[in-house]
Amino acid sequence: MQTPKTSLVRSLTLTAAIMIVAGSMIGSGIFRKPSTMADQLMSPELLIIVWIVAGLITLIGALVNAEIAGFIDDTGGQYVYFQKMYGNFTAYIYGWSILAVIQTGSQAAIAYVFAEYLSAYLSLPNAPDSWAQFTVYMPLVGDIKPFMDFGVKQIAIICILFLTGVNYIGVFFGGAVQSFVTFVKIGSILLLTILIFIFADGSMSNFSDGFQLAPEVSKNFISVIGLALAGAFWAYDGWNNVTFVSGEIKNPQRNVPLGLAIGTLIVIGVYVAINLAYLYVLPVEEMRNSPLVAKSAVEKIFGNTGGTIISIAVIISTFGALNGSILATARVQFAMARNKMFFESLGKVHPKYATPHVSLLVQGLWSAALVLTGSFDIISDYVIFAAWLFYMLGAAGVFVLRKKMPDAHRPYKVWGYPYTPAIFVIFSFLFLLNTVISDSSNAAMGTILIVIGLPVYFYKKHFHDSVKNIWKKK
Repeated sequence: MQTPKTSLVRSLTLTAAIMIVAGSMIGSGIFRKPSTMADQLMSPELLIIVWIVAGLITLIGALVNAEIAGFIDDTGGQYVYFQKMYGNFTAYIYGWSILAVIQTGSQAAIAYVFAEYLSAYLSLPNAPDSWAQFTVYMPLVGDIKPFMDFGVKQIAIICILFLTGVNYIGVFFGGAVQSFVTFVKIGSILLLTILIFIFADGSMSNFSDGFQLAPEVSKNFISVIGLALAGAFWAYDGWNNVTFVSGEIKNPQRNVPLGLAIGTLIVIGVYVAINLAYLYVLPVEEMRNSPLVAKSAVEKIFGNTGGTIISIAVIISTFGALNGSILATARVQFAMARNKMFFESLGKVHPKYATPHVSLLVQGLWSAALVLTGSFDIISDYVIFAAWLFYMLGAAGVFVLRKKMPDAHRPYKVWGYPYTPAIFVIFSFLFLLNTVISDSSNAAMGTILIVIGLPVYFYKKHFHDSVKNIWKKK
């Protein structure tokens, strides 16, 4: 008889950790955000500078988190970190935000890009005009039209529910599959870059316009840069997903920090290269009007056939990224429920499939609902606001843990302490402040989705046991 396993097995290597970091970041953003950013900046120089700056800021955030991940190697990632830094309340708010907006909103946005590309080949009917104009008003946010572009939204929702069902019955992608898929994604982007530079009828002059800023950019320079950074940060987001599985990585004190650093550097290089390729074949004015920018770039070389090939690559990339997010995120609310910080039902394990089935269903239904709240850009912008609020708190937590746990063995200490984490915290605060000023509706949407979790916390803390006892007596 075999002894039943009661803990997670450390089977993921450094390569797997790097691929988890890179694979979590490369999803939908790099295929969709460059067009939006070009429209905001209207300058090729600024576009490349923003991608580099966003990458370096992300790298600092990753290195700051690497110190914490190096000596707290429990599965659960930042949820566990926040418990040790600030206590149960902040950990709960983070876990709730993961479910309410950060990861579920991310899933909705990734599914939206999947649907945009797939709808060119498999379209579903849009809602009647009377439905499309149906509006729901949210205070501080504004009007939401849930049935606008309903054909695309239907495909996105079907994809989310399908992958939720796949994970419900226990079909998992392991570390080896994650590594393979990420190698394919990185290889595809680099191959696309090389093909564009070799075969496209482009021009190096597209890389520069002499920093001639459009009047609408120069008048609102700070807010425009902030909005463009939000787009780039969306494409770089997901680097911290490796911390969710740190309890399953071999030698995590070494491999998690290395995975964070190497994976982030790889993605910075890949993103800058592909954006230069986009600009080479699509002048910034043309890029502004090409929402499916990767498809537009390849069609310049190979016509409709090339567009079909890149569309398939994007569909596969977003499908894989969405599946990984659905699988990993369900662990957070599952862990919260097991810690008695959330509804107990979300901590149940399916008796046949051995999956957190209730957690998966709640997550899938809410992600599908978030698809109806807006377009890709709207959803991704309020996700980034919420995510960076906790990135800021996580970086500040380095100072907290240095004081609370001064004698803990830290295999890796963040380079440049205390300046690098301080720079990241200050930048995060300014970024969030600029978002509140220049993109107040999406900042409000992110905040509302976070705040609505407070009643659940206070109910669980103060009233749940009393109500449960009353029902037992009845």
